[in-house]
Amino acid sequence: VGAVISSVTEYYTGLGKSPILKIVQQSSTGAGTNIIAGLATGMISTFPSVLLFAGAIWASYAFAGFYGVALAASAMMATTAMQLAIDAFGPIADNAGGIAEMSEQEPIVRERTDILDSVGNTTAATGKGFAIASAALTSLALFAAYVTFTGIEGINIFKAPVLAMLFVGGMVPVVFSALAMNAVGKAAMEMVYEVRRQFKEIPGIMEGTGKPEYDKCVAISTEASLKQMVLPGLLTIGFPLVIAFLPLLFGMEKLAIAEMLGGYMAGVTVSGVLWAIFQNNAGGAWDNAKKSFEAGVEINGEMTYKGSDAHKAAVTGDTVGDPFKDTSGPSMNILIKLTCLIGLVKAPILG
Repeated sequence: VGAVISSVTEYYTGLGKSPILKIVQQSSTGAGTNIIAGLATGMISTFPSVLLFAGAIWASYAFAGFYGVALAASAMMATTAMQLAIDAFGPIADNAGGIAEMSEQEPIVRERTDILDSVGNTTAATGKGFAIASAALTSLALFAAYVTFTGIEGINIFKAPVLAMLFVGGMVPVVFSALAMNAVGKAAMEMVYEVRRQFKEIPGIMEGTGKPEYDKCVAISTEASLKQMVLPGLLTIGFPLVIAFLPLLFGMEKLAIAEMLGGYMAGVTVSGVLWAIFQNNAGGAWDNAKKSFEAGVEINGEMTYKGSDAHKAAVTGDTVGDPFKDTSGPSMNILIKLTCLIGLVKAPILG
């Protein structure tokens, strides 16, 4: 599973691959078509990934039941050292490029770091692919433990309360993503206003004679990263608590509540996996489409470079893709695992 998910991710986010070239081509007609192509790439990438997860779950269950699924999840987690290595590669290469630019190195140095950075985008997306695969398998193992502890025979979606909670669970990753994206948007606006203020009030920043107030920008990022995540955190923890304990106050049977909560967990897992794959791969694809212009790309028989209108459209796409791949996409793994863990913690109460 790890090997195949790596190949799938590399295909959809790798420099020079067909999906990236399509986004590059569509950048020639503006930011709108670039964004459409990036969204489509992220969406279609869910097809092979989900089929792979489904096959892995089915096969591991056929070999040894839910114990087999738990072993498969453990095997995915056994590659943690490699995941950490490939996750770290991207930011290191990206920061190396930034240092090369700020220290005014020769242009060839920046060109080389850009190539490393584009590889880093793919490795980061691959690492996230590993993480979501392990989250999908781990959540199923936790699900099995939940069913055992509560004593329910299964989750019957023909029951209206269970089906209702399945839909609510499917909605949560969408709302969670929206809150994360809004947080990035608000912080970005504050950052832009601060930078504009500094350009107006501090002379000589562009010429290198004036020193910017870097600490103000760092403070904006730090405060936003803490404050803006309170609501998504409450959403993740609060919903399962409400579903478990509110019906108890109205005298609902514990086993019926356990089934409802199980339906909610299933909805979060399925929806969360799809949103994670979509956002991670779309963000990586947009970023590498923008990187393609650094070395020059051929669009309609004409070489196009950095600074062109097509490149500006690709930059817009990358700006949309950054919160996809760096904020809301990776957070889906945490949402899935945390939801299933909270359900498991409450299982003895509902059993």
